[in-house]
Amino acid sequence: MKRIILILCAMAVTAMAYCQTPVKKVYDETIDPNLQISEAVEKASSEGKYVVCQVGGNWCKWCLRLAAFIENDVEVKDMVDNNFVYIHVNYNPRNPSEASKGGVDEMLSRLGNPGRFGYPALVVLGNKGEVLHIQDSSFLESGEGYDKKKVMRFFKNWTPAAVGK
Repeated sequence: MKRIILILCAMAVTAMAYCQTPVKKVYDETIDPNLQISEAVEKASSEGKYVVCQVGGNWCKWCLRLAAFIENDVEVKDMVDNNFVYIHVNYNPRNPSEASKGGVDEMLSRLGNPGRFGYPALVVLGNKGEVLHIQDSSFLESGEGYDKKKVMRFFKNWTPAAVGK
């Protein structure tokens, strides 16, 4: 019985430590999202790439999971780095007053209103900043994370080479 209690206590301590582990925040809540997008489009255009805007926020666990998945999987990261300028565009639908600040409404319109798919939403922009595709990221999920095959398929299908620039 003591052994079972010790095992349960160890599991509880591990779970508490996991829950308290700080999560890397990837969305900069202080920058103008329209300027961020414009700069990314300019950079992508000069490099022969497209832009992928991951729209969401630090408040969204799925947004942070996707960002970590892309950052930590070498093959996915290489695909993204070689074909896209990848940015995290901050938006918080839970804070309605934010919509009136920093041109957020303009940004959402510019990106084709991606929030209709939930967050994170991935928006692929062409080399002139035009919306080529909006991806509902739930189709890239598997269990409590993201499916590498689905994510790679999405990125491969939206590279400049695949689309034909």
